Amino acid sequence: MFNKILIANRGEIAVRIIRAARELGVATVAVYSEADRDALHVALADEAICIGPARATESYLNMNNILEAAVATGAQAIHPGFGFLSENSKFARLCEEMNIKFIGPSAQVMDMMGDKINARAEMVKAGVPVTPGSEGEVYTSEEALTLANKIGYPVMLKASAGGGGKGIRKVSNAEELVPAFEAATAEAKAAFGNGAMFIERMIFPARHIEVQILADQHGNVIHLGERDCSLQRNNQKVLEESPSVAIGHTLRERICQAAVKAAAHVNYENAGTIEFLLDEASGDFFFMEMNTRVQVEHPVTEFVSGVDIVKEQIRIADGQELSVKQEDIEFKGHAIECRINAENPKFNFAPSPGKITNLFLPSGGVGLRVDSAMYAGYTIPPYYDSMIAKVIVHGENRFEALMKMQRALMEFDVEGLTTNIDFQLELISDDNVIAGDYDTSFLANTFLPEYLEK
Repeated sequence: MFNKILIANRGEIAVRIIRAARELGVATVAVYSEADRDALHVALADEAICIGPARATESYLNMNNILEAAVATGAQAIHPGFGFLSENSKFARLCEEMNIKFIGPSAQVMDMMGDKINARAEMVKAGVPVTPGSEGEVYTSEEALTLANKIGYPVMLKASAGGGGKGIRKVSNAEELVPAFEAATAEAKAAFGNGAMFIERMIFPARHIEVQILADQHGNVIHLGERDCSLQRNNQKVLEESPSVAIGHTLRERICQAAVKAAAHVNYENAGTIEFLLDEASGDFFFMEMNTRVQVEHPVTEFVSGVDIVKEQIRIADGQELSVKQEDIEFKGHAIECRINAENPKFNFAPSPGKITNLFLPSGGVGLRVDSAMYAGYTIPPYYDSMIAKVIVHGENRFEALMKMQRALMEFDVEGLTTNIDFQLELISDDNVIAGDYDTSFLANTFLPEYLEK
């Protein structure tokens, strides 16, 4: 096992990784920007090194500074968490060149699956269903218009090299396509340095279903079930649950086996997520993309599967075989995660950074977990994401999990800034959500307009 690993991240995911490593007997190194000098992950790690100014480009995205910190502290591996450099193949290659283990897949696989065109081609080879779409990158609005007319509306425009909801537009007809394409490609170029687009038919209404997989260096690939991430706005997830109420046993087996087949085909290593769009009416599902990192919502899978995904990541990177086989995993109960952010839902979810004057995190009872890096007196800086905490609950059934989440959110108290706690409480208490009757359009088109009127 590694003696020491460096966490190239911040916030709750850095804290999560530090705790997992400590339970494995592995020392940790935290890196931090000047704005994060008082952050919890800095206090919890065995060592901490400042890697630059507040701006992410000068700190958490500064590959040279992070690698220098790893060398200086003798870290044998780097865990990138999610966001920042977690899906950057150049960083993974640099780690390999410096004989530092990158806790994730190889740079080659990252390149293959991070590019939507390449990923789609590989999934076709693997026999995984894909949506009708462009076979290569699209660079002009004229080409996009021709393809969209051939594919059939509505269509989705997606940045070929993108993620996180950037460079994505929904287009209902030919009149909307050209301006949407120009806006999406400009956004993609600004965010990723690459304005190339991909076009695919829009599956609507749809459920967003993703499957957690684990794969080691010895050819073992397993799945840990699915998560339903259909409650989202601007293509960003708000609430996640496992298992999905939209899927029965037979369909679940088909989707999960498709995910295993996809990972095995590309010789995947470490934790990853295969994302699908599900047409509930027909039961057809289609590959959307692969996330080559740990997901924000991984705790719901940990609750229902009993597998610690972050510990498995570290073990896999160390060259060990998976600690569990597929037949060992028994899925139990139902889990839900709510993301609590410092933001104002009434004003287009504008970030609300500032000092937390008082903080009370929900606790008590079996099946309640709060992942956070916050504490009373901490000032949330304006330079990064606005997450305060993730509240995750687990019950014997979905109703128990829903009620537990309602109870937890009622107890959650943050003073000093505006949060989305009340918004999440109303969402988890909505009749449609309780009934499991929602799709990817529900939050933006149905729930949010009613919420804003109150």
